[in-house]
Amino acid sequence: MQGKIIVFSAPSGAGKTTIVHRLLDRIPELSFSISACTRDKRGRTEANGKDYYFISIEEFQEKIRHDEFVEWEEVYAGNFYGTLKSEIERIWASGKHAILDVDVKGGLSIKEFYQDRALAVFVKPPSLEILESRLRTRATDSEASISGRVYKAKFELTFEDRFDVAIVNDNLEEAYAQAEKLVRDFLAQASGAL
Repeated sequence: MQGKIIVFSAPSGAGKTTIVHRLLDRIPELSFSISACTRDKRGRTEANGKDYYFISIEEFQEKIRHDEFVEWEEVYAGNFYGTLKSEIERIWASGKHAILDVDVKGGLSIKEFYQDRALAVFVKPPSLEILESRLRTRATDSEASISGRVYKAKFELTFEDRFDVAIVNDNLEEAYAQAEKLVRDFLAQASGAL
């Protein structure tokens, strides 16, 4: 079996993580690709090797120098995130396909690196106003953070046409059904080409 990659990217609050978790519950051939990051764990809920590989800035930069990442980015000042090539290989060696939940630039880099072995899906909100409302409803971010995320979302939405397909998450059940069909169809393709 030739391993494939399914990448979900979206502005913060568009629903990509919820969709990815549902796909993992419903499609046993998928395995979640754990990203590496330099930020601290959030409380006791996050675990190293489950939510992220938490590594130091020095270790992250060493891995950059040794070309160990498929993609990486300094998302916020001093906070690096990236997808390790070894993580994708680990998933493929287990006989599964990798599914990723990454930022927009990371998603495009992964698609460029793996070409036809990757399906790049862009999840977008019905509008920026609805996105802002969702971020407020989560009640996890400060006013300044919400403002920054909405500002960044305006920029990220301009990359939609560079993805293989876009899903508008106006209704979660419909967006999920569309995502599941796309993923199952992609995995069923013998050649991996779109």
